[in-house]
Amino acid sequence: MELQQFRYVVALAEEGTFTRAAAKCFVVQSALSHQIKNLENELEVELFRRTSRRVEITAAGEAFLKAARASLKSAEQAAVDAAAVTGQIRGRLRIGLIPTVTAIDVAAALKVFLHMHPKVHITLQVAGSDELESAITRGDIDVGLLGLPRNRAPQGVAWRHLSTDRLVAVVSYEHSLAGQHEIQLSDLAQETFADFPTGTQARAESDLAFAAAGIHREVICETMATDFTINLIRQNLAVTLLPSRYALRYPDLVSLPITDGPSRIEYLAWDDFNPSPAIRAFLDIVE
Repeated sequence: MELQQFRYVVALAEEGTFTRAAAKCFVVQSALSHQIKNLENELEVELFRRTSRRVEITAAGEAFLKAARASLKSAEQAAVDAAAVTGQIRGRLRIGLIPTVTAIDVAAALKVFLHMHPKVHITLQVAGSDELESAITRGDIDVGLLGLPRNRAPQGVAWRHLSTDRLVAVVSYEHSLAGQHEIQLSDLAQETFADFPTGTQARAESDLAFAAAGIHREVICETMATDFTINLIRQNLAVTLLPSRYALRYPDLVSLPITDGPSRIEYLAWDDFNPSPAIRAFLDIVE
């Protein structure tokens, strides 16, 4: 058995088709299919059940998959440890971030990091804070940039406070409130909102504030795509609440301070159980 065959099995299990798995492994489909078939012949078990339309992993395949992932992780760690002896940092760094990060310039931090450690392979994932927290605890990502309400600290992960910011109401220049210097939550009681999905921490910041003020609001659009939310505001179809520093990115819109509005705290989060040299190096750069 070869380590590359393990990679093919993991890719096929994750992607669900030979075409996507081959693309992920940068090989032609026939080569990947041939290698997996050779592995099945060697093991004398069927790892995947194939039809003309789909590929499903078998019970034997599930058992093999767990060990294959562990073997690949061990091989990757061996390469990292060997490089560390010579002072090199290698391996991978998987970063998750919320769509409204403002506490650090992620692109600038990555530029510095890669200049210092060009052998590290970086992947980025944009998601909500709860999803990123869970991904860190599962070991699916290494570092997360989270945004949480003031009364909610990160859970199950190591964390560092980065910044605190007030949320502002963002409206178009056509909106009736656009000429105000500041407002209260009650001034937004009759407005139509676009916001993050229900249940996300980004949404909780606003929901908790309106609930505390005894205000029910209408949300017509729930999305993690802030660009779409911004376009609705530009058309004067909705208003939204965003961190004040993030709202500065849109000078064609009006940002209104809210005297009794909520705050958002940004955190850097990671798993502090034996963090890799790449994780420690990235934490140092953010520091």
